[in-house]
Formats: sequence, structure tokens, C-alpha cells
Amino acid sequence: MMQAHSPTAAFDVVVFDVLGTMVDEPGGHRTAIREAAPGLDDASLDRLVKLRQDHVESEQHRIGAGCRTYANTDVIDREAAQLVAEYAGRSDPAIIERLATAGQRLEPWHDSPAELARLAECLPVLGLSNASRAALLRLNAHAGLRWHAALSAEDAKAYKPAAEVYHLAIDAAGCPPERILMIAAHAWDLRAAKATGMRTAYVPRPVGDRPTSDDTFDFHASSLHGLINALTRA
Repeated sequence: MMQAHSPTAAFDVVVFDVLGTMVDEPGGHRTAIREAAPGLDDASLDRLVKLRQDHVESEQHRIGAGCRTYANTDVIDREAAQLVAEYAGRSDPAIIERLATAGQRLEPWHDSPAELARLAECLPVLGLSNASRAALLRLNAHAGLRWHAALSAEDAKAYKPAAEVYHLAIDAAGCPPERILMIAAHAWDLRAAKATGMRTAYVPRPVGDRPTSDDTFDFHASSLHGLINALTRA
């Protein structure tokens, strides 16, 4: 079932968040940490996954707050990998490298490649990600995500939810923001997109940030398949 908080309208371009929305980000890092330290019990593994994610989020927040000069995800992921390796008692450079590049090998959700391809037959589709240009290139190839263009926040020297990142998509689309639909599994991402004038669609994923009762997105889908059905009909 899909609910629309405003009438279905035609769009010129559709923009997708990538990490968490189209690929299983925490699951991929969990797998990489398990490979690096196979002796960990589940509780310890969970702590290291959280340690990594907390570092990434903290550093991106510091950059957004002006407390740190911009560094792309290649740099921050490597810092996180070194931190995780230290806590796991691993010092092999090859293991640390594997952890640092795990974000390039995230698995797509089961429906992501096919639904993206289906929509791309009808509308231009863009990926918009905090991942670095190099990481995004390799991630898209690994996950089989075929965009008409994939945009990295690295080009804005900022991280979502900074408005500059969404303006990368608006500029690339070459149309008014109200003619662009942003799809994401993270309510915080959609709130920021909405603030730039873009239309918004929430799709639930196991790792997403759910909307609150105060959120008024244009679409609240129960599945990516249902949302793409509505968009292709429109």
C-alpha cells in the first residue's frame, strides 16, 4: 500500500539516496568486520559496527559544523577502519585496507537493481550519495545500480543534509526543484531535500530513519516496487 500526502504529479527527474536506501550499508560493514575478526561474538561485532558508524557520523557532523576541514569518505572510512582494527586487535595492513574499502562492496537490497532499471526506462534517474566519487563508482558497479548519473557529495565539499549537496542534483537535473522527486529511506534526508523545494518519497528499509507524525512527504510507500508502480503510471 502507498499513501500520497499530495496528489500524484509528473516529475522530470527522480533522485535516489544510495546508502541505506538502495544498498545495505550496515550489513556490508558488519560482514567486513566479521571477516576481519571471525572470532568475535555477536555482541562484540555489534559494538564494532556501532563504533564505525558513530565515528563516520561524528566526523561528518564536525565537518558540517565547521569544526573540521572537509575530508571525503575515503579518508573517514579509513579512520574508522583503523579504529575498528585497533579494538579488534588486528594490525595487518591488508585487513585494514579491506575494512576501509568495505563501502565499495555493499550489497543491494533485493529489489533495488530491477526497480531502478524499470524506472529508468521512463524517467531520468540520479543517484545522490555522501560516498566519495571513487567509492560511489565502485559501489554502483558492484551493486549493479545503473544510473543516468551518480552524484557524489564530494563535489559540494559537504555532506547531506547540507543544502549544497541537494543542489548538485537540482543543477544536474536542469529543472525547477518542484519537478524533482527525491526517494530515500531516511526521513532526515527527505526533510533536507524538501527544504530545497524538491518533492519527496519515503521508502522503508530495515536500516532507515522512519518519518515522524510531523513529516509530510509527498509519498509514503510500503515498498520500492509500489512506489515505482505509482510513478510509472503517473
